[in-house]
Amino acid sequence: MVQEAEVEMKRHSICFMSTVAVFSAWCPMVAGPAHAAGGGGGGGGYSAPSESAPKYDPAVEYRKGIEALQAKEFKAAKTAFDRVLLVAPRDANSNLMAGMARAGLDDWKAARKLFEKAVKLDDASILAHHQLGIAHARLGDRAKAEAQLATLKTKSDTCATTCPQSTDLKTAIDAITTALVAAPQARIDITTPMMFASAAGGDHAYGAAVSLINEGRYQAAIDDLHRAQTSFGPHPDILTYLGFANRKMGRFDMAETYYRQALTVAPHHRGATEYYGELMVERGDLAGARLKLAELDRQCAFGCYESDELRRWIAAAL
Repeated sequence: MVQEAEVEMKRHSICFMSTVAVFSAWCPMVAGPAHAAGGGGGGGGYSAPSESAPKYDPAVEYRKGIEALQAKEFKAAKTAFDRVLLVAPRDANSNLMAGMARAGLDDWKAARKLFEKAVKLDDASILAHHQLGIAHARLGDRAKAEAQLATLKTKSDTCATTCPQSTDLKTAIDAITTALVAAPQARIDITTPMMFASAAGGDHAYGAAVSLINEGRYQAAIDDLHRAQTSFGPHPDILTYLGFANRKMGRFDMAETYYRQALTVAPHHRGATEYYGELMVERGDLAGARLKLAELDRQCAFGCYESDELRRWIAAAL
């Protein structure tokens, strides 16, 4: 069953704002573990741990981390990205940036582990390979640094000079080559243009992705959504649209992964809930789809488009 993309995409930007401070006022916060901070524990009053635990919005914390990295405030950046990883441990960008914060604090062993995880989660990330190569060189593991260099050179040969990543690939190759010479003194370079996208740049990439989806150009939309992720990290709207675009391309397993990630970050995100239910219908899992519909009905006491639409999908599949 295929829906018109334009109809689908006009509705679920319920949380995405160009200013992430506004985002936090609209979207559900996600609680970190009770030991992180907060009341209770002899604080002179009673509150349940689930209530007294600090609440972190991963998109807001991600932007805080980016700004701290840009200011070379590495301890603050580490704190912010660690909060993001409490909610979204499998977000490649967040692992990458958390690694950069640790590299800035000269904790290269911890940085390397995070860079390795970022590469494992997103092998296409040039910046993750770039930073992992530098970390290997910094820790004296020349063979592994050269392996990252070889990977990037292969990507560059495939890319040639015409693809959008050609400049980033050259920058990464040059940086690892230099690091192999400098080895013990190798450092991250937070001035690299590809390192951080601005909030405005993220908004632009996100808007472009929505337009591309409306045109049925799903792979191009996915590329822009990944660019938006560099600015905003594990934002539930971005994750939901990544799920949507991959689903339209028949990549159901990948779509499910993104829907699950969106709902981990924002458990009551109606768009992700509806689209996940539609994916279940397409897979023939009507029981699962009905559970998602029940979730929407609980959220939409007076009815909402998302529950009506998923109900229509289920009825059409009977």
